[in-house]
Amino acid sequence: MSSKKGFFCMNTLKQFDAFAKPLEEVQIKTVWGGIVSLVCFLTIVFLMVSNLVEYLDNTPTEELFVDTSRNKKLQINFDIVVPKISCDFLVLDAVDNSGETHLQVDHNIYKRRLNLEGQPISDPEKSDDVGSKKTLNPPSMLKSNETDDANNTEDICGSCYGAESSTIPCCNTCDDVKRAYKMKNWDFRPSSIEQCKNQSSQNEMYDKAFKEGCQLYGTLLVNRVSGSFHIAPGMSFSFNHMHVHDVHPFSSSSFNTTHTIRHLSFGQKLESINTSHGGNPLDSTESIAGEGATMFQYYIKIVPTLYQRRDLSIFSTNQFSVTKHKVQAFDKGPSGAPGIFFSYEFSPIMIKLTEKPRLLGHLFTQFLCNISGVFICFWIIDIFMYKVSKVYNIRKKQLPNSNN
Repeated sequence: MSSKKGFFCMNTLKQFDAFAKPLEEVQIKTVWGGIVSLVCFLTIVFLMVSNLVEYLDNTPTEELFVDTSRNKKLQINFDIVVPKISCDFLVLDAVDNSGETHLQVDHNIYKRRLNLEGQPISDPEKSDDVGSKKTLNPPSMLKSNETDDANNTEDICGSCYGAESSTIPCCNTCDDVKRAYKMKNWDFRPSSIEQCKNQSSQNEMYDKAFKEGCQLYGTLLVNRVSGSFHIAPGMSFSFNHMHVHDVHPFSSSSFNTTHTIRHLSFGQKLESINTSHGGNPLDSTESIAGEGATMFQYYIKIVPTLYQRRDLSIFSTNQFSVTKHKVQAFDKGPSGAPGIFFSYEFSPIMIKLTEKPRLLGHLFTQFLCNISGVFICFWIIDIFMYKVSKVYNIRKKQLPNSNN
């Protein structure tokens, strides 16, 4: 009785055998089996290579969400070459929608003189240092309360001959007096102005105006609101709520604003974003002015971006798209001027880029899954094809017998 129960238990356990032993006929090698095995091997190799490429891929994943950040400042990084206008005649101005205006920006801005072939002819100089070299400080223009004492530490302030204002409180150069007179809408006569009597340095500046080029580069810190900045020839000032560039003694059509944008970015510079997203769209771009008084306009859409690395450190930067437009300055009316103008605005959507973690154990698991899964699938295909071919051969053998 006990032997019968044991036999019954053994038969029951056999029903749960997931590793059934192959039959003798399954061990037969066939042509179809060789083809299926070769395809199976190539499929496994293809999937393993795909997994390895995915493992080595550094492309971060992207997420989109509404930008709720409250950063107060925006850093603009630029490097622009103007090959046909000297550094003495180029100024950088910035205006934003909050009403803040920066004229002749010189903080963290550098200028390098170039020859007409684009080769440097001097070391880079800060923009404010360049301006200070042109400043005239004649002793006869000192205020009455200032002395010639060598220990006097007060700044020298030249007279504007009654045209002083909160914008131009001092006139130490001929250009300062000219700007002050323009703001008052007075007639300007250089022959009667002390600052304009010594014109040797200015004549030299005028002489090389179109015999040199200039490279301007540095960083500009502005409010994190929509705004604009531009590089244009001539002294800039505000007159009757208008932004004006005085290019005296030349005309606007004399200035060729052909330029090369070597680099332009907003925020922190991250090589990983530049590599994976094609870089900054304006880097190494050249724009040629076919005639004078050309106004180049770049309309930029800034997309705030967060970049999270594998070590969970997060960097805040920006990506941007740009649309370029070129017009004659005279076609823009009183607001037109030759130069390079950048207008930017912010997108309300922020992008978060996250570097994917690369785990060796995950790669190993994928290898095992691919090998086992593909092998089982092709094993089933091989069994099916063998059964079909076996049935076909049996029927083929039966056909002559049926004809007899």
